[in-house]
Amino acid sequence: MMKPTFAMLSCACGAEQVVKAEMAEQGWRLAFSRPGFVTAKNDLDVPLPEGVFVRTASRSLGQVRGTQANAMVAELASKLAENDPNGRKFDQLHVWPKDRLPIGRFGFEPGADEVSAVVAEAVYSGLKEVWLKCDAPNRIAQPGDRVLDLVLVEPSHWFMGLHQATVWPTRWPGAVQPIQPLNEPISRAYYKAAESITWSGFDMQPGDLAVEIGSAPGGACGRLLELGLRVIGIDPAEMDPRIDQHRNFQHIRARGGDLPRRQFRGAKWLLVDSNVRPDQTLTTIENIVKHRQSDFVGLLITLKIGEYSSASLIEKWFERIVGWKPSHVQVRQLARNKCEVCFAVTMG
Repeated sequence: MMKPTFAMLSCACGAEQVVKAEMAEQGWRLAFSRPGFVTAKNDLDVPLPEGVFVRTASRSLGQVRGTQANAMVAELASKLAENDPNGRKFDQLHVWPKDRLPIGRFGFEPGADEVSAVVAEAVYSGLKEVWLKCDAPNRIAQPGDRVLDLVLVEPSHWFMGLHQATVWPTRWPGAVQPIQPLNEPISRAYYKAAESITWSGFDMQPGDLAVEIGSAPGGACGRLLELGLRVIGIDPAEMDPRIDQHRNFQHIRARGGDLPRRQFRGAKWLLVDSNVRPDQTLTTIENIVKHRQSDFVGLLITLKIGEYSSASLIEKWFERIVGWKPSHVQVRQLARNKCEVCFAVTMG
């Protein structure tokens, strides 16, 4: 009988039940679960689970527990040797902690922390000569790289896995985009916008015109301006002066649905992240993009789920967006999203 395949999955705290449902549809059975982390098994050699709420997916290579880092690293090396006696090296080492809180609660953001940084250095030092090609841990992987993953479920409990880097989230450690802002971001919307732009693959160029509906106080606009775009921010609320006074920024104090369509003429990119009901958001966007004067190339739409139990609504939203006749639609709970999802819609 074939040895079962085990997978380890990272997700946002609270999304575990949706992840379990997504993987069950692909034939995977639950093995182990903690907030922000799920493992699964399958009797067949099949692709790793994927889904809107699956942040990372790796083929599990085992787990270790302990209180002494050196002993735990030695055990990791032993397990690697058991899995691959030929000692094939990994291109990258990614080390990160599972989420310990829902995103945004008490200021929590996903990704590496002080503990995981210390563990990463210890693991890298212990494995680099035999098992690693990289010159440091937590580098951005290149497409095709074979990545050794280490998830800290607890500081004393590590899960080890393997994945091959392909699309952007699989290239980032823990699927959290490493980014160094040029200036202090106005708000966390800066990071959401940065991640959504890169993940979408949209080819935003300096000088392009972008419109953001729900722009105040200006976090996402800050990223667009940083990329050299011209930006129209639409929001009844005030913008941060750093954004409002930028030479490439124009503020229209209104709601997106209240504007004549000529206000959007010549714009290539539309970002929407408003604290209103998703159906209302989609109605506003639909009226804009289906207008004969619409020239939008790409849309980045954040929709609030409210509760993870309402994740089934995503299918209805997807079908509605498909009705706009786009050429491509992607949907994902980004690492920086709270209880919400981002749609990347390519028009034309």
